[in-house]
Amino acid sequence: MAKISKKLKVAYGKVDHNQTYVIAEAVKLAKDTSVAKFDATIDVAFNLNVDPRHADQQIRGAVVLPAGTGKTQKVLVLTKTKAADAEAAGADYVGAVELIQKIQKENWFDFDVIIATPEMMAELGKIGKILGPKGLMPNPKTGTVTMDVKKAIDDVKKGKVEYRTDKEGNVHSVIGKASFKPEDLIANYNTLLDVIKKAKPQSVKGTYIKNISISATMGPGIKITIEN
Repeated sequence: MAKISKKLKVAYGKVDHNQTYVIAEAVKLAKDTSVAKFDATIDVAFNLNVDPRHADQQIRGAVVLPAGTGKTQKVLVLTKTKAADAEAAGADYVGAVELIQKIQKENWFDFDVIIATPEMMAELGKIGKILGPKGLMPNPKTGTVTMDVKKAIDDVKKGKVEYRTDKEGNVHSVIGKASFKPEDLIANYNTLLDVIKKAKPQSVKGTYIKNISISATMGPGIKITIEN
């Protein structure tokens, strides 16, 4: 069993794991329990009362966080029709089939997000098994399959995050960095929470959001009080 550092022991000691915290307290604790030597990411996890095996209970989408994510995202745009727009909007890479082949043959992944215009999707489907597990496959639901590449690029650069349920019905997302002001982390959290609430499937009865927790990279999980 790996040894726990003194810093991490102290961090875990600050959190009462039997208690839930209002968001302002939880954010303060997440910042205080960040033990990484770098500017840690602050993550949030929602445990939802959904069964993702049913198509109508798969929660998926994207939202632009008001305070951004603190991370610069490299954007690849795949298009035959909007290359000039993509370049003007600040895409890091712009191309078509030749870049799909580069991913396939050279295992090239020097980007964080792929935006594609619809005519590229048939070609992209051929490498779906490569992109899917990495969470890189463009999807209309997240705004990454679109003719409006300028808006899509702007949204990513401003701090768009994608969210989706995993097999256990959890949604994980970034809400910023440990260096963020508390009010910025809270604003990002509330924006994401509102989107998750609005995505509640009609077929879900009873409690929808079962648990919410936030944590800094390598830090302890902090349970958030769920306000109805």
